[in-house]
Parts: sequence; structure tokens; C-alpha cells
Amino acid sequence: MTKHYQVVGNPIAQSKSPFIHAEFAKQTQQVISYQRACPEVDGFAIEAQRFFGSGGLGMNVTAPFKLDAYNFADSLTPRATLAGAVNTLALQDDGSILGDNTDGYGLVTDITQQLGWTLKGKNILVLGAGGAVRGVLQLLLEQRPAQLVLANRTLAKAEALASVFTHLGPLEVVEFAALPAFPAGHFDLIINATSASLAGDLPPLPEALIAPETHCYDMTYGAQPTVFLRWAESLGAGVRADGLGMLVGQAAESFRLWHGVMPEVKPVMAALRQHLKA
Repeated sequence: MTKHYQVVGNPIAQSKSPFIHAEFAKQTQQVISYQRACPEVDGFAIEAQRFFGSGGLGMNVTAPFKLDAYNFADSLTPRATLAGAVNTLALQDDGSILGDNTDGYGLVTDITQQLGWTLKGKNILVLGAGGAVRGVLQLLLEQRPAQLVLANRTLAKAEALASVFTHLGPLEVVEFAALPAFPAGHFDLIINATSASLAGDLPPLPEALIAPETHCYDMTYGAQPTVFLRWAESLGAGVRADGLGMLVGQAAESFRLWHGVMPEVKPVMAALRQHLKA
């Protein structure tokens, strides 16, 4: 019997989730239907009620509906509660809807397992203070970095976000303008979580942030390197990665939540990379 799933966002045509979950299903011999849905910006609850009411079993949620999904869920995982946002909904045996957030899992497992980078004891700089950051801070802090600095254009926004997570570990906030105060090459890892890459822009970053051993990660991805990764490469950063592995990793965790089996990420990453280049 075919199991029904979907991804919901607005816009949604660009989503690679159908491709990813089709690959996972082939790999694990699941029979699924996985579609896209694009409700109006105020129509998430209506679409979710329709989908689950018609036999849907699980839903991935992307912008701008992660808060709507958070409010729609009957219960939440601890990481979704802390993130204040939901990217995965799952129908439970009792008919209730569980909300989870798998973004942090996707990021951390990509960095530590797929890329083999170490987070424990490292100095980490995260650029941005939006919803993308809120979904990953818990998992980053659980890796026990020596220092985690959150930099944003607006200090008050970063401070408000940090206040939710400071009980989990060392978390500092600064404005972008304060970054030159850090010693050259101070950060072992810089994660770009701003939306600037999507627009082809860069945050105002000092060049001294980058040293040959600096690891640079952009949470966005594309067929070509992002503007942040090109900037890092031009300054000699020897180790760089985009967020494609995070995308596949968070999808794998959603798939596990729905099907009870964790698919292999690496072959799907390779297939998706080829798909993007086609």
C-alpha cells in the first residue's frame, strides 16, 4: 500500500525533498507518494488538515510555515520546543500529530559524520540570528564547542535568540561590526546561516576571519559554490562545504521518524549533486 507524504512551502517548486525521499524510498524498499504543496501564506492549517484528513502520514515544512507547523502540532519533541519551529509533522498511532525539528540534526551530522570535522572544543562563529539559526543552536551547543559566537547585523535580535539557549553552553553575541575585534584566524569554523547567500550577497565580514585552516560552511547550497564560499576560497580557506549535506541529513531524520529506518545519506547526496548539475 502506498504511503502518502508531502512537503509544504511557499514558494515550493524549488524543493528537492521529493527527489531525496524518492531516493530514500528506493534504498529502503518503501512504497511512497511524496508531493509538493503550496498553500497561500495564511493557509497552512487548512492544507495540513486536508492532508492528514485524507490519509497523509507525514509532512515536511519549509518557509514560511515552520511556525504554523509548530502551532498545528498536537505535541512537540524537546528539540522542536526549544527551536520554536517545526519542519516535520508525523501522524501518530493515536491520530495525533507530532511536530519535530530535524534541521540541527542535519547540520551537525553533516559536519561531524559526512565531512569529518570536529566541533568539540572548537571556536565557532555563526552568522545570522534568524529561524535557520534557532533550529540548529541546540545541537551545536550539545557538541561542547569551546566558544560559540553568534554575529548578526542587529544585536538585539541576536541577544533575544541567545537568551533561549544560554543554559546549554557558552554562547556570545556580537554585531557584525564587532567582528574585527577578534584575533585573526580565531575561529576554527564559520557557519553562514544568513539569507544573504540566497540573494548573492555577503554579510559585512572582515577578511582577517579567514585563515588557511579555517573551516567554512554555508547552510545554503546550489549547483555552484555560494558567494560566501567563493569569498572564503579567495582568502585562502582550505576547507569549505555547502549545506546540501544538511538538507539530505535533515530529510533522513524525517524519514527515520516516519518509517523507523535510517537511510544512507552519502549515495543520496551524490545523486542530488548530479541532479543539481543536470
